[in-house]
Amino acid sequence: MRESHSSLLPNNDLSPDQAHLLGKMLLEEGGFSRLSAHDQALICAIAHRVHVTQDANEAFESQTTFGQRLADRVAEVGGSWGFVISFVIFLILWAGLNVVVLHGQDRFDPYPFIFLNLILSMLAAIQAPIIMMAQNRQADKDRLTTRMDYEVNVKAEHEIALLREHVSQLHDKLDRHLAGSA
Repeated sequence: MRESHSSLLPNNDLSPDQAHLLGKMLLEEGGFSRLSAHDQALICAIAHRVHVTQDANEAFESQTTFGQRLADRVAEVGGSWGFVISFVIFLILWAGLNVVVLHGQDRFDPYPFIFLNLILSMLAAIQAPIIMMAQNRQADKDRLTTRMDYEVNVKAEHEIALLREHVSQLHDKLDRHLAGSA
């Protein structure tokens, strides 16, 4: 019966136990061909003991472009306390320079700081979409991590099923041995 299960598989370089268990799984699910291409590749990887575990960060970062890395960096800097504190200091210096230091002289941006408002608006107009790009990439990274976790869970489930089958076989052998010695 083990040979019939192995004929469902793309190639037959599996151990008899692997072929038997994998064949049983495929028969219960309705056949290898009914699975998606990704699931077929995952089953083949599991059956061939290829490691499906990998670092999601490495896998994701290997695909990033310069613009994506730049967006991540801008979001990282723009969302930090260092940026907030330095920007508050900049605003205080700007206001102090225009109200106190240049009082009575030609101020380059008198109160109500219209030029400063223009600069802040342009900064927000540029910074917001860049931060949104970084957030979208983080969501993509989270989806990749979730998919990798699923693959690890499938592999673990397969390994547990193999272990259960081996324990059952050992139990049967032990029962036969004990029955024969009694």
